[in-house]
Amino acid sequence: MTSEKTTRAYRMRRRAELQAQTRLRITEAAVELHGTVGPARTSVKAIAQRAGVERATVYRHFPDERALFGACSSHWRAANPSPDPAAWAAIADPEERLRHALAELYRYYGETEEMLGNLLRDAATVPIVAELMDGFRARLDAMRDALLRGRGERGRARADVRAAIGHALAFATWSSLVRAEGVEEARAVRLMCGMVAAAGSGDRARTG
Repeated sequence: MTSEKTTRAYRMRRRAELQAQTRLRITEAAVELHGTVGPARTSVKAIAQRAGVERATVYRHFPDERALFGACSSHWRAANPSPDPAAWAAIADPEERLRHALAELYRYYGETEEMLGNLLRDAATVPIVAELMDGFRARLDAMRDALLRGRGERGRARADVRAAIGHALAFATWSSLVRAEGVEEARAVRLMCGMVAAAGSGDRARTG
């Protein structure tokens, strides 16, 4: 009896391992396709072919697109963590904090350009992608809040600085400067820091 239980337990464990491997293979196939052709152009058939399984197997593990996109998002973010604004708090000087943050974020954009570009493009036509990108925008908002702390601007100047920092953090800004204009990332960081500084001194410049 003990031997039968042991054998049954082994088979169940082995079956669970195989199912987990298949689920991971499907997830990785979907992530790869999302990063190359984009979510809007990724079909279940293509995912199944890339993973080496039947379409029915994909549906068995992921009965709807929300389950599939959730798994893909978690898997990709674990492998590509975005910069943590909480870690920037140790930098007391706001200007130095901004330089450090933009350098870190722009490096992240360079490493994840293909995936982020596809997701932002397809968010306009794929509702579930738009929902997932809300989380990305929330992280950018948290970054902006971290970079505003300790700055001395008030009133209109602070609103201008807030807008300038938000613009500097945007993926589209990085893409425009680095890809479209061919600006090196380090110089792009300096340009954006200069823009933020100018935004903070704008009112003084007009009234001086």
